[in-house]
Amino acid sequence: MKPVIDQQTRMLGALVGMCIGDALAMPVHWYYDRLALRRDYGWVTGYLEPQNPHPDSILWRSAYTPINRRGDILHEQARFWGRRGIHYHQFLEAGENTLNIKLSMLLLRQLQVHGYDSGAFLAAYIDFMTTPGKHNDTYVEEYHRHFFTNLARGKPPRNCGVTEKHISGIIGMIPILAHYADDPGKAGRMAFEHLSLTHLGPRMTAAGQLLMDVLLPVFDGEPLVDVIARKVRSQDNPLLGYPLLAWLGDPDDTVIGRRLSTACYVEDALPATVYLALKYHDDPVQGLIVNTNLGGDNAGRGAVLGALLGAASGVQAWPAPWAAGLRHPPVNELHQRTG
Repeated sequence: MKPVIDQQTRMLGALVGMCIGDALAMPVHWYYDRLALRRDYGWVTGYLEPQNPHPDSILWRSAYTPINRRGDILHEQARFWGRRGIHYHQFLEAGENTLNIKLSMLLLRQLQVHGYDSGAFLAAYIDFMTTPGKHNDTYVEEYHRHFFTNLARGKPPRNCGVTEKHISGIIGMIPILAHYADDPGKAGRMAFEHLSLTHLGPRMTAAGQLLMDVLLPVFDGEPLVDVIARKVRSQDNPLLGYPLLAWLGDPDDTVIGRRLSTACYVEDALPATVYLALKYHDDPVQGLIVNTNLGGDNAGRGAVLGALLGAASGVQAWPAPWAAGLRHPPVNELHQRTG
């Protein structure tokens, strides 16, 4: 008989899992050539440092030029854009998280102090991104570039978000859903308010709804496998139009790579994440290892997958070396919730 896992343990499991899934994938993030991934890193089972050159890097054809100082978010990293072979996270240490998770930790700290306040988050987000030295990640995702271009043009911060499509957008919902897990209605309202600050459009709404519909019942004690199976069978979300249950016996690299793209777009990335959560619901460690070695946007998938698997199994499911090896682990005291 499995031990009863309380909600606090599930919430902490989700937050630690989110960080672990991202940190494991960080050195091999956006490797689309799996042979190159194996050649450069082997079969990844723990935290590693990123190395240059990154054979699949597209920074050489990426560009961002701020129109004024208010839009300058690359700072000292700007000199690496437009160059071949540059690893997206070249200066991060083993066990360190990418920019999106660091922003989620910024949000988590705010939640613990005064609950969710979108205005306070926007102010902290703008300060974090426009102050040199706040982070050392080379890559700054597209939504940040759009947001700060709009901000530099004089738009109010609440109107700087754009129509989006990347799985990374829903990562910021996870700390809010955890913080307000005992009030699902409020959790949903606050999480979607947060999503709307940077990620607009029907695809992101569907992605956020799917995350919330799975994560909140699991926080409440429902088995992850049952929640996902119910969602897949109901076909009530446009992102779940795949026979995920029928694919469970197939090789993971066939499902994710041939049937579902390993890219970052939610129409493939989120079903791929749900598939892995369904298949590895009772083996969270293997789930994150498999996700890491599948490549593509494994950091975005890994953060969401880690949250789902951690919520299902609790924080004790994560190996001590993984939890202790995080460079900036989530705050461990979640009981000081307000609002």
